[in-house]
Amino acid sequence: MSVPLHFAVKTRLVGLLEELGEGAALPPERTLAKEFGVSRWTMRQAIRELIADGRLRARQGQGTFVATPKLIQPLALVSYTEALRAQGQKPGRELVAFEEIEADELLSEQLGIAVGDPVHRLERVLLADGQPIGLETTYMSVARFPTLRDVLKPEGSLYRCLTDELGVRFGEGEELVETVIATPREADLLKATQSLPMLLLHRTSRDTDGRPIEAVRSLYRGDRVGFRATLRP
Repeated sequence: MSVPLHFAVKTRLVGLLEELGEGAALPPERTLAKEFGVSRWTMRQAIRELIADGRLRARQGQGTFVATPKLIQPLALVSYTEALRAQGQKPGRELVAFEEIEADELLSEQLGIAVGDPVHRLERVLLADGQPIGLETTYMSVARFPTLRDVLKPEGSLYRCLTDELGVRFGEGEELVETVIATPREADLLKATQSLPMLLLHRTSRDTDGRPIEAVRSLYRGDRVGFRATLRP
């Protein structure tokens, strides 16, 4: 079976990236196409795939650069803050919305409350070293957590707030991961193009007594984040 030309070019480019090192600027597309003896279209396709893979990062008006390795997040009930710090990254959050809404049928089922009951809706952009990597929206019952708005710092860890301030003990959770394309609003918040692949996580968690804690929708940039799970028989 013959290998597509752009894939062969992509493989050669990976070797070049390793030589250049993290943060280095990639030579112009025209220069690379001439050096590799291929068309600019073929070179452009190979570069686009490396951007989607997270190996390259395009900066508007500046060029294309060798990206830092992807952040690997564990699929587990752990703090986002702790997971990033363990990889040498500085975590951060930017508040988008913190409001009260009414539970629809899905939230009613996920949170164990009645349709129409009040729900906290917390939406924040997740940052790593000041750069947006995810958009997280969390839903929690107002009846169960009436003081959440008083004790939670919008830029702080919700996990830590729940455990340290509200005495919550996480027991188990369920998580679904899928690939999606961001909406124009989501792409704008994440400073990405709509063509960039995204990883969407849906999570529900319960405490040690089996009571629902939260329902979470997390959208991550596919070029910046990967996930790891430990599997046991």
